[in-house]
Amino acid sequence: SSSSFIIMTAAVEKTKTEEEDATMSTTTETKKTDPPPPSHPPLVTAIYRLEGLLKQSSSSSTTSTTTSEDADYWKHPPSKVVKRWLGTTSGTAQKATLATIVEATKLVLDPTSSKGRELLLSSLKDDDDDAMMETTTTTTTTTTDETQPTYLSSEASREVEAWLLSCAIRLLWKQQDKSPSDVAFRLAQQSVALVEGYLSVPTSSAGGLFPLLARLYRYQSLVASSSTELTVSLRPTLVLAHGTATQRRDVDTQATLLNLLLHDLLNASQVEQAHKLWSNSTFPADNKGVPNNQLCRYLYSSGRIQALRLEYSEAFSSLSTCFRKAPTNTGLGFRLSCQRLLIVVQLLLGEIPNRQQAFSSLKEMTKELEPYLALTQAVRRGDLSVFASVVATHAERFQSDNTYTLISRLEHVVVKAGLRQLQMAYSRIGLDDVSQRLGLSTTGSASSSSAASAEFVVSKAIRDGVVEATIHHEEGYVESHDLTNIYSTSDPQKAFHRRIAYCLTTHNDAVRGMRYPPDAYKKQLEASRGEDSVAAQKKKKKGKKGDDDDDDKTDEERARELEEEMEEDDY
Repeated sequence: SSSSFIIMTAAVEKTKTEEEDATMSTTTETKKTDPPPPSHPPLVTAIYRLEGLLKQSSSSSTTSTTTSEDADYWKHPPSKVVKRWLGTTSGTAQKATLATIVEATKLVLDPTSSKGRELLLSSLKDDDDDAMMETTTTTTTTTTDETQPTYLSSEASREVEAWLLSCAIRLLWKQQDKSPSDVAFRLAQQSVALVEGYLSVPTSSAGGLFPLLARLYRYQSLVASSSTELTVSLRPTLVLAHGTATQRRDVDTQATLLNLLLHDLLNASQVEQAHKLWSNSTFPADNKGVPNNQLCRYLYSSGRIQALRLEYSEAFSSLSTCFRKAPTNTGLGFRLSCQRLLIVVQLLLGEIPNRQQAFSSLKEMTKELEPYLALTQAVRRGDLSVFASVVATHAERFQSDNTYTLISRLEHVVVKAGLRQLQMAYSRIGLDDVSQRLGLSTTGSASSSSAASAEFVVSKAIRDGVVEATIHHEEGYVESHDLTNIYSTSDPQKAFHRRIAYCLTTHNDAVRGMRYPPDAYKKQLEASRGEDSVAAQKKKKKGKKGDDDDDDKTDEERARELEEEMEEDDY
């Protein structure tokens, strides 16, 4: 009986293995026979991803529960969805070409309802690069044979049109040597008019076009400013668009247009007009979702205006905040411009910049900042002849950096530094020697004129409190007083005040950036009023089920949910 039982179990196991092998072979055959999923280009894949995210954001407003983690993460207003999507697709946009843009346009935009499709195809066909059009036709024929076009829905069609138009303008602007600049400028004007027409019709999802409209305005200004053939002034158009964006509460376009106007006025050397615009306009607050890049540009323009208006302390504060908030991985040119201006403003304040912090941050910046290092050493030396030679050597560089006007004001700083060194080194020195040490005397000039100029400079320094000395006019020398204790003056108090102001500003910025849970103050208010505890118990019973579910969540998930609720309320 035992042997027969063993034989039966072996037979059953053999039949099971044969059945499993048969099922595995059938599944592998079906996998081989199934067609592979269609492969899309990276540009088209990014477009379909935006469509899915916008659908999820629109559905999250009507449904309270979502199943996907990606849907919970992107549960934001359309403007924030588009801004985050633009940040994730920056690499795809940089690798795009005019051929891939035409290919994506034909695959995703519906020819019956899309106005941007006609604009893109008609503008890119007018380009004179025949090789580009040949590659475009070959790629479109191969892709249409493999994948059929899948047109976008109404939730993402306008956003994709604006994004493709911005990518096309950017490529045409970079290829100005191959194509005329008026093509890019005309396409930028038509794109701005198209998006403004979309926004003229109020819809619930119009906020998704705000970041893209700001990008189109920026590209339009770049094309107009970089081309020598175009003489069109965009200032009236930008002023009207800024007023419209302010009424529409379009934070992205408002901040971008304000920076473009300030940049245009400063490049035209209209400092008073730039100051009037800067003082009478309001930059959107940080808690309203202003991009960090636009905030840095605004701080740079503010510091430049304040420096030109002799407000060096305020300019130093604005520029230092700008350099601290500027991105470190990109935007090297912007950081260089900010660092150059910051060094000059610090010299105008009578301070010598720290060499390790100002000149040794990056190798690329060290090479570019060599003229400013020589300028700092000349100011520290206190010799006007050395300072004049450095300025004459690097005059073209300073003019191209738009810092020559501020550098020309450094002569009195050089004189003050030289007088301080002379006071520390000599207790009595002749006026002729002062003129020679400071470089006030010129070749061929009389000794009496050099002594008179030195006497005038020293008397002004004594009146301003730079040095403490007595001028003996008849004997022709300057007698220095004993060095006073610096702690008996108000200089330590001023330095301590600057440091406290900087710490308080940093603390206030951190507090503004924090997110507090909604209605947190109501609990303290109810406790202070002594409301009935029965109502509180009822609320606890109602929310008992929800609290049980919340206990399983981590602190990061709860903080993310509170942040999303606050952002939706602000919107």
